Amino acid sequence: MGREFLHLIDISTAHKIISNLFKEIYQQKIEEVELKDAYGRILARDVKSPIDLPPFNRASRDGYAVKAEDTFKASEDNPKILECIETIEAGSIPRKKIERGCCSRISTGAPVPEGADAIIMVEYTEEKGNKILIYKSAYPNQHIALRGSDISKNDTISKKGALLSPEKIGALSAAGISKVPVIAKLKVGILSTGNELIKPSDKWSPGKIFDSNSHSIAAAVKNCGCEPKILGIVKDDYMKLYNAIQSTIKKCDILITSGGTSAGAGDILRDIIDNMGEVIIHGISIKPGKPTLIGKVDDKLVFGLPGFPVSALIIFNVLLRPYLMEFSGKSSEHKHMMDLPLAQRLHSSKGRVHYALVKIRDEKAHPILKDSGAITSLADADGYIKIPKNVEILEEGSIVKVLPFF
Repeated sequence: MGREFLHLIDISTAHKIISNLFKEIYQQKIEEVELKDAYGRILARDVKSPIDLPPFNRASRDGYAVKAEDTFKASEDNPKILECIETIEAGSIPRKKIERGCCSRISTGAPVPEGADAIIMVEYTEEKGNKILIYKSAYPNQHIALRGSDISKNDTISKKGALLSPEKIGALSAAGISKVPVIAKLKVGILSTGNELIKPSDKWSPGKIFDSNSHSIAAAVKNCGCEPKILGIVKDDYMKLYNAIQSTIKKCDILITSGGTSAGAGDILRDIIDNMGEVIIHGISIKPGKPTLIGKVDDKLVFGLPGFPVSALIIFNVLLRPYLMEFSGKSSEHKHMMDLPLAQRLHSSKGRVHYALVKIRDEKAHPILKDSGAITSLADADGYIKIPKNVEILEEGSIVKVLPFF
């Protein structure tokens, strides 16, 4: 007969313990990364512009740089005539100052020459030799992006805690910033256990199943802003698993295992963590995921998730995701939660908090009634609902809160 769980605790107690463990063990670190590698990272400090943007008075239209006063009262019937003294392309430097009665041909993005205070669009001009006929008057600063009008030197371009999106990366690049300070990623090792498991790249043989947890959990870890490390598959053998944990714990900040947590004769993870460090939680009053184990080895957290794919991913989402997100500087709140009516009656396990997969269809939450080993239930699911431990039945039409996986 298998051993009993260490001590069943409720989900709120588990959250308090995990939150305290994260605060006790982990501290955010800052690293500098190249801008080309910064997408999706979180800024660790405010970033200030080293220059004015734009860095010079810049033409925002193709046309002619003029003194605005030279164009006053210009019309199609009474054009003003100016002498064109040079052509200024984007990327070049003006060589001549604009005096009264003169203008320079200019391209969008080019520096505005000294003496000019307006751009006349080419559509309102006519060229005759070096003489330019102006058919519309201009006003001061017309079609000129003034130096520093976008952002001034030493102004903040992006604030601490900002998610580095394409538009933020573009703004930083425009200011000549090539490296940015970001929150360093936690390295999360993922180890699958079980005699029945083989890699997805291996040839299938009777009695074996392909390891799906490593890749689904790795994707979930990456979504949290952390760096996953898939560490392979280990057999249900005490010394093999012991040696695997001993060697892999050095390569990561947190270790996640899947399988080997139930209170059965063949499940050995609890004994190993007991011998290597400390088992803090073994057994949570939750469905699925009752046998979840949390321990500490070499001052690093070890999360023992159930082997069933649905159980593993739900427990990751419920118990680990909020703290990885918070540590990474990302919002841990589900931004797309939906209140929907339940499409059919659903029975729950009274006495335990129950998380049930649902599919959204016709603006209703349809329960997915498959066991926690059915991997297709994850592929079908749009999210899950939380059923309180004192609820045994949810009637059809009950309003439930659907939490998306990510």
